[in-house]
Order: sequence, then C-alpha cells, then structure tokens
Amino acid sequence: MQSKIKILVTDAGYKHTLGIVRSLGQSGYYVIAMDPNKRSQSFFSKYCKEKLISPDPKNEADFIHFLKNYLMNNKIDVLLPVGYNSTITISNNRSELLPYVKIPIAEKKAIDIASDKRKTLQLAKNLQVLIPKEYNSIEKIGRYPVVLKGIYESGQIKYINSKEEAEKIDLATNVIQEYIPGEGYGFYALFNRGNVRAFCMHQRIREYPITGGSSTCAKSVYCDELKRIGLKILKELHWHGVAMVEFKKKTCNGNYVLMEINPKFWGSLDLSIASKVNFPKLLVEMSIEGDVEPINQYDIDIKYQWPFPDEILHLCANPYSILEIISDFFDKRAYCNIIIRDPLPTLIQMIDTFFILSSRILNRKIKFPHGKPTKNYDC
Repeated sequence: MQSKIKILVTDAGYKHTLGIVRSLGQSGYYVIAMDPNKRSQSFFSKYCKEKLISPDPKNEADFIHFLKNYLMNNKIDVLLPVGYNSTITISNNRSELLPYVKIPIAEKKAIDIASDKRKTLQLAKNLQVLIPKEYNSIEKIGRYPVVLKGIYESGQIKYINSKEEAEKIDLATNVIQEYIPGEGYGFYALFNRGNVRAFCMHQRIREYPITGGSSTCAKSVYCDELKRIGLKILKELHWHGVAMVEFKKKTCNGNYVLMEINPKFWGSLDLSIASKVNFPKLLVEMSIEGDVEPINQYDIDIKYQWPFPDEILHLCANPYSILEIISDFFDKRAYCNIIIRDPLPTLIQMIDTFFILSSRILNRKIKFPHGKPTKNYDC
C-alpha cells in the first residue's frame, strides 16, 4: 500500500517542492518535507504528513550529519533532493546515505558536469550543440552587452553593458557569455541509467526578472529539434533521475542555444504534471520498482501560472502584461498552483510576496534586479 511508502523531500520552501509534495500526497505516499525555515510553504500543505527542520545544506557537514542520523532512526524509502545545494551536498555524500535510503540521482561525475557551466559548455561543444560565445578575458569582449553568470548555481546572472562594468568582474567565480536575445525553452526528462523514460518541453511565456529569469507563466510545447538536442546531451551523460536542459531560441534565426543543465527538479515542474507527465510519481515508482513504462506523449498548449510571488513580480516590473495575465487566469487550458482544497500554502505565498515586494521596492530592484541589456543585436 502506497501510504506505507515514506518519501523525504528537501527544500520545502520552493514552489516546485510544493508541487512534489502535492503530487506524491495525492498519489497516496507518506510525504515528509524538510527545510531550515520552519515557515516554508510545503510544511503547510495538507499532503505534508511530517515536517523536518534541518541545517542549511550549504553547511555540508552539519546537513549530512543531521540527515544521516534521521535516516538511521526513521525508515524512509526514497530521498528526493530538490534544490541545487541539497542535490550537490547529497551527491557528494551519497555513500554515507545509500545504506539507509534510495536516492534516485545521477552519478557524481555527471552531476559535477551538469552543475558546472564551464564543464557543461565544453560537453556541448564536443557534441556540436550550439552554445553562447564565452570570453575568458575582458580584452577579448568584442561587443556589449554580455552576460555574467555564476559558474555553479542557476539564476546568478548580471548584464554587463560596457568595458568599465566588465573590469569589476571576478572571473574566478563567474563566466562571461555573449548575450542571446530570444525566448526561453526547456527540455525536461526522467532517465533510468541512460535510458529515457519520460520527457516534456516548455516555452517561457512570462518570466521574472523580465530581462531573463524563471518562468512566471509557461506553456507545454513539442519540438523535434529541442527533443533531439536535449536527449543527446543527457544520453551522453548517461543520466539517471530527472533533469532539465535550458535553451534560448535565438530571435534572429530560431536556433536553440544551450544555456545550462539543471541536474535536479526544475521550477516549472507543475506545468509538466498538469500536462500529464507526473515526474515526481514516476521517479518514486522507478526508485522502488526499478523501472517504469516509458511515456512518449503529453498534453501540449497547456499553460501554468505561479501567481505568488512570481506573476505579481512580473506585473510590477511590466504593468502592460496585466490583461494577458488576467486572460490566462480564466483560460480553461491554463492552471495555477492556487488549490482551494489545499489553501494554506497560498496564504504563506501571499505573505511572502508582501515582504519580497517591500524589500525590492525599498532597494529599487523590482524592475531590473539583474540589470538591463542596453541593446539587442542581430546574429
């Protein structure tokens, strides 16, 4: 009986963790959520049977000591790391944890490549996948704007519009890439030891920051070329578990350019679940049973919105999008993570939205927190 199968999910504060908790809870699993913050939204879901206050996964020794001790004293069937730091920390210490729990993530070598932008770009280059041009010194930058990205965690970006700005950059912890104008696309998949078991694709409809960020509204799509490239990359890594491969579709020619590999669950996970690919449930089933039947189809043209704080932040940065947001809210093929039968997480999201907005308004970082590219250019 599924209710006897216990799943431990990390990073209870993330919106996609809430999607995981709801998905697995609705499927009959006993879900335990874990996070350093006792106010994390997933703790308030009715599908969260237990909440676990943990050390910060950035503090690797304390986090693993806490997690190992908990697993030794509590029978947990599957551990699902969600956030970047949790995934990396658990990957680095999996040998200590595997005697007590199943951990359906890729091998450490594959995760190390996927989580390091320089290694990711080298892999893509070897596979003849299009990538942004990288500059290894300020003097070699031919034209501005360029994009400054943290080597490891996603979302750490800044736009650089001049040589004066570029000279302040620390190249030891960042990479500099050409700016790629275009729409964001994602290929996400579930693999079992190098073999694909399920996949889905999305197009970013709205995002925050509005100059390039995570989806505040996304749509499920299908594209043969996007699928071909995404599978090529993950098969080369002999991937296991879930992953997202992120692209920009260049405005000038429609080519897909690799941005990064996300070696874990992705922020727009709710969209794939609404599109009939329930990645959390499939991953747990694969972990317990050893495999799942491949899923080769999903619903396309499904939209998904994340109102708090995502769409609110987008709206504050781009007030002209209000009619589009309202229209999508009433679209029969559009969904959102406000669920009437599980209301408390939404209340927490609304409270958090107030504090996030207040902070960004006070710091004047509501519209362009990553900076703004001063111009676009053609191919």
